[in-house]
Amino acid sequence: MAFVQIPTRPGYPYPLGVSLTKDGANFVLFSENATAVQLLLFSHPDDKEPKEVIEVKEKTGDLWHVCVPGIMPGQLYAYKVDGPYKPEQGLRFNKNKTLIDPYAKAVAGFIKWDDSLFGYKIGDPNQDLSFDERDSTPFIPKSVVVSDEFDWEDDKPLSLRIPWSQTVIYETHVKGFSIKRDDIDEKIRGKFLGLASKSAISYFKDLGITAVELMPVQQFVRDRFLVEKGLTNYWGYNPIAYFAPDCGYATDCLGKQVVEFKKMVKELHAAGIEVIIDVVYNHTGEGNQLGPTLSFRGIDNSSYYMLNPQNPRYYMDFTGAGNTLNLRHPRVLQMVLDSLRYWVLEMHVDGFRFDLASALARELYSVNMLSTFFVAIQQDPILSRVKLIAEPWDVGEGGYQVGNFPYQWAEWNGKYRDTIRRFWRGEPMLYSELANRLMGSPDLYQGSGRTPFASINYVTSHDGFTLQDLVSYNQKHNEANGFDNKDGMDENYSWNCGFEGETQDPNIIACREKQKRNFMITLFISQGVPMLLGGDELSRTQKGNNNAFCQDNEISWYDWNLDERKKAFRDFVKSMIYFRKAHPIFRRRKFFQGRKLFGSPYKDLTWISPAGTEIDDKTWNSPTQTIAFVLSGDAMDEVNERGERVADDTFLVILNGSPSSIKFKIPKLGEKWELVAWSCLREPKENEKIVKAEQEIQVEGRTAIIYKRV
Repeated sequence: MAFVQIPTRPGYPYPLGVSLTKDGANFVLFSENATAVQLLLFSHPDDKEPKEVIEVKEKTGDLWHVCVPGIMPGQLYAYKVDGPYKPEQGLRFNKNKTLIDPYAKAVAGFIKWDDSLFGYKIGDPNQDLSFDERDSTPFIPKSVVVSDEFDWEDDKPLSLRIPWSQTVIYETHVKGFSIKRDDIDEKIRGKFLGLASKSAISYFKDLGITAVELMPVQQFVRDRFLVEKGLTNYWGYNPIAYFAPDCGYATDCLGKQVVEFKKMVKELHAAGIEVIIDVVYNHTGEGNQLGPTLSFRGIDNSSYYMLNPQNPRYYMDFTGAGNTLNLRHPRVLQMVLDSLRYWVLEMHVDGFRFDLASALARELYSVNMLSTFFVAIQQDPILSRVKLIAEPWDVGEGGYQVGNFPYQWAEWNGKYRDTIRRFWRGEPMLYSELANRLMGSPDLYQGSGRTPFASINYVTSHDGFTLQDLVSYNQKHNEANGFDNKDGMDENYSWNCGFEGETQDPNIIACREKQKRNFMITLFISQGVPMLLGGDELSRTQKGNNNAFCQDNEISWYDWNLDERKKAFRDFVKSMIYFRKAHPIFRRRKFFQGRKLFGSPYKDLTWISPAGTEIDDKTWNSPTQTIAFVLSGDAMDEVNERGERVADDTFLVILNGSPSSIKFKIPKLGEKWELVAWSCLREPKENEKIVKAEQEIQVEGRTAIIYKRV
């Protein structure tokens, strides 16, 4: 088909992506090694060919640009990029492949899987060394020109700035949270607007959380091998457009995803709730050398990806997803930083959780926390002010970096998760190890000048068992995923209370309910930042699936039909969140010193033995199944925002992870102590509600207790 070149202007090389002008739009695409670039314009998302093809002739350095008059918001577009196809040299240009703009702010729909989406001939014995000449246009979703105009009213970027000391994170999936809520309009269930609904926000407020951490919302690939199995990429950890909200969470895909995401943020902010998004800048959805050519690979493969220096045909894979984004290249680093700033300045998000963050520091084979990416974040006037959370590992050698991130960063503390799980399933744990996890992991963070808030404490997350499954299954049950139960973690440090899976046995049910309370008490009295997995408060189960990444169904969706037992547990979780928020001693900005301060007769932190005395060095360095400590609220060395000294009540915390009951003598650190929280399901007896110094009490096996000095 012949195309007529419409009148264009040279345009300008900045900013990258599409910028609306007074009478049209400026298009800019980075490609260092391309020989030709075409801009394709479409009338409809399902167009099998473009209505216009524009040869992009202007090139400033490595930036190709053109200004096109008459372009309006909603215009659909894509690119084709020509250049050498030499996979053995890392060059994979194919002028027949239609490509998504890496800077697209919206993408109109999803990939329609077809062999033509691959740069090589599927089935050819030479695999990716072959060359496919078929046009992929009918099967690739088109990019959308988007206007940034939106009425934010009084909401401004970083307007909330909730301190870490007051933060309680709720990790959730946009669709999973609301898809089954009957009190939300059916049209917006499972969408951004579902999270913005009055009932959703009312729920968040009542629960007491201060931030929602959304699993990936940037446009992602629904993998072919999953789609052909009748599954999908539910979690979204396979991005293809880092500026575009995924249109699966919007009511239409022609730009509304941007407006509806902004509405969600605006409503959550109005309720005092921050929005943190889970971002995946470590890899893309194009996979390894046998993956499709959707965007980056066809635009400039050797720039965008880390390639094997000995054989650039192959990719360095520190992510387990087939490729690793090359943040050593200045334009790729620029794209990531531009994307992050866009989500803060235009979309008003308050922070980011970086998936497999160690991969962002990769310099060929090693991890360097002084890499350009972290230095750039540290000096950036916008990004240095947001909440930065690292998943501090990747799958490569030396990738486990818990405790090693720069001081502005918080980290998912996997050591906390594993230690607390093992303790409550009854394993003897080194006393010092358990104590450090409960006190904000000073062994990991204090020496580098960081605070307890460097530790994001969690017992469960999207990746692994839910809390209900943690106490109901000894082994994973991932058969529904179709990988012969070989996917997902094998060691979950879980305990099923004596029976695998669901049961009607009242004793086992009671055991599980108590264990869940043990975990929640521990989480919310630990120093650091607590993160609650969304749905855990509802006793949500995935039927033992600990890797439900491909399950867009009842396995993953939240069930809001709660019986009395589930309602009671939800209310218990809520009570622990409010308890933590009421007492600054559980959310200190500094680590405890373990000494007497401000004239207090007691140390700010004292570790107590079952005999009621302070523990010795031998105990500190020995395994234990029981730990107890006193936090003295009158010995706090902290001030509030006004510079006034902070004081609080004094608490005695007893955690007995042993299956056996123990005798515990109340220490002489106060005359009377009042019971304020415990994990037992029964009502406390009168002689358990108020205890006195040197009184000996019986602490049941696997029980958490908190007393307040009165």
